[in-house]
Amino acid sequence: MDLFNLRGKSVIVTGASSGLGADAARAYAAYGADVALLARRREKLETLAREITHAGGRALAVTCDVSDEASVRQAVERVIAGFGKVDVLLNDAGVAIPGSVEELTTDQWDRAMAINVRGIYLMCRFVVPHMRERRYGKIINIASVNAVLGDKNPTLARHSYNASKAAVRGITIGMAASYAADNITVNSIGPGLFESEMTEDTLFAHDEFMRMYNYISPASRPARRGELNGTIIYLSTDASSYVTGQHILVDGGLSIV
Repeated sequence: MDLFNLRGKSVIVTGASSGLGADAARAYAAYGADVALLARRREKLETLAREITHAGGRALAVTCDVSDEASVRQAVERVIAGFGKVDVLLNDAGVAIPGSVEELTTDQWDRAMAINVRGIYLMCRFVVPHMRERRYGKIINIASVNAVLGDKNPTLARHSYNASKAAVRGITIGMAASYAADNITVNSIGPGLFESEMTEDTLFAHDEFMRMYNYISPASRPARRGELNGTIIYLSTDASSYVTGQHILVDGGLSIV
């Protein structure tokens, strides 16, 4: 059980104000970690921080725009000042903007890249030197099954999401190779369909899509809340000490059919 022990560890979760990020933050706290909650929506962060604290955990709410260099630098500095270190970085912040390359505006494309790719680059830019100095770190980047799968339904095209999440896989491989000698592991996770703010008013609201998804998926259903947490905790602990550069799909088997 000590392999999955996070007591005494300090974790940063981006995109922590809702959805998979908030669920992961709760799981980290349950496993004993101090959790820094990063996102733009201060009120939601403070609500979650109070929830974790009332449950006996330790949480720090830090307003941060992951696409803004100054905001990221200040957020990382605040976490280190508050917790003394960063052991684990979960890059979960992301957006899924609908549209094909014909439909997307340049601003929409740039926004997807700024949050989904630049955000990971900036967080790692300021966290990795600290991890290298301490010769320890766990970085988990949330990609998507859509990094390897598209959707032929024209109303569901999300080409900037496909591209940006494939880029997450690329930066994960590069960083893993560069920093393994510093005892830093870098892995990515490709979630399938999970209910969140990103999907509840889009994919989950699309009855035809949901019927087809449930028919095609070997699991015959979307993921339940919390079903990503086991993989996140595994990659954040010493249970995965010899695992780096990997992309784990948590998709109910969707990618195999």
